[in-house]
Amino acid sequence: MSLTDKIFSAGIVGCGGAGFPTHVKYNAKPEHLIINAAECEPLLRTDRYVMCNYAPEIIDGCEAALKHLGAKDCTIALKEPYKEEIAALEAAIAAANSPVKLHTFPSFYPAGDEQVMVYEVTGKVVPPAAIPLEVGCVVSNVATILAIHDAVADKPFTHKFLTMTGEVANPTVLRVPIGTSFADCLAQAGGANIDDYFVISGGPMMGKPLTKEQALASFVTKTTSGFILLPKGSRLPSLHQTPVEHTINRAKAACIQCTYCTELCPRHMLGHPIQPHKMMRKIACGSVEGMIDDPEALNALLCCECGVCELFACPMGLQPRKVNSLVKQELGKRGIRYPKQEKEYTADANREYRKIPTKRAANRAGVGKYYDYSIKTCIEYEPQSVSISLKQHIGAPAEAVVAVGERVKCGQLIAKCPDGSLGANIHASVDGKVTAVSGSIVIER
Repeated sequence: MSLTDKIFSAGIVGCGGAGFPTHVKYNAKPEHLIINAAECEPLLRTDRYVMCNYAPEIIDGCEAALKHLGAKDCTIALKEPYKEEIAALEAAIAAANSPVKLHTFPSFYPAGDEQVMVYEVTGKVVPPAAIPLEVGCVVSNVATILAIHDAVADKPFTHKFLTMTGEVANPTVLRVPIGTSFADCLAQAGGANIDDYFVISGGPMMGKPLTKEQALASFVTKTTSGFILLPKGSRLPSLHQTPVEHTINRAKAACIQCTYCTELCPRHMLGHPIQPHKMMRKIACGSVEGMIDDPEALNALLCCECGVCELFACPMGLQPRKVNSLVKQELGKRGIRYPKQEKEYTADANREYRKIPTKRAANRAGVGKYYDYSIKTCIEYEPQSVSISLKQHIGAPAEAVVAVGERVKCGQLIAKCPDGSLGANIHASVDGKVTAVSGSIVIER
């Protein structure tokens, strides 16, 4: 069985957040395999824990992927302050006499954006609306590589590492079965320090906002990287809960066209023609729907929604990212995509001087209080029941192959990728009995 077949069989998707099926990404012949180990988001410590404690497995996974892809180079890219992680990886590389190399850079946000990372490692600019493969690169998250190591040994993707931090009693890394409830994760971190909290699933800059009620109804998926508990009235909850009409009205009333949102935009600094300040100017003179026929509206499709513009750059506290997102949604409804152009792009000459230190990004986002937490522990927890979503990756939902009443074993296939579709297989993450099959499969021990 080829590595691609093993990856497909194991149900591996990108662990960095998007959840793209890895077997499809690895159906390629790149020149360079880049492992994203930057842990882009402030506060998350998941990948750092994995690197410190699973370095030999990561190097084995890199070598398996490198051999399969036939790439000339494999580089693990990570931040210079990650001293323990660098030491662990260097020791593993030396022990295995591996061709894998490390590439380090200062801690800036968003270093883990894959297009930013490709430029940092290779000096090549991925064209707008393109993927790294167009400049000869494949980028995989370091946790994805660990899952590939397991897949080589025929171990399916059933458990997830994630960070529990913020207003919790004991910030920690967890390793839990996919489908574990947020409530169980919170309990393992000692519970919440406050009664009225708001949750970010993922990192503070790009994570998914959840009310307390939504969080308590949520479950760990293959792409869950962490949960951050924040006071309900703090900056991030307030921004996320701002009604759309207020966002637009504020843009019309208060945007001073300073252009900071554009000057600090990571994709703009790579030479892409995205200019958030122009989107703000256009929304001030009309509506989202009225902008769609404007050729410049297409540039909103280039937004990676990193949050730099609204959480760091804007001196007026406005939300260019949300405006870009609204325009993107309207374009998507009409089936409009960004047209690829045959030209070379050059990074801005001032890019090196406009990189945003990660800690400053955290402070501006209102989560600096939690930035220096030292999280080196990992709690392995096995819940009494799991609820495993059939839609936890890009593409079509998986199709259940088990029925209510069946007994299953951890690692058993319980939902398969539909034939001929983009998707991923899903496996039982605990031993137990299937008690529900709908949009999720519930298994109780």
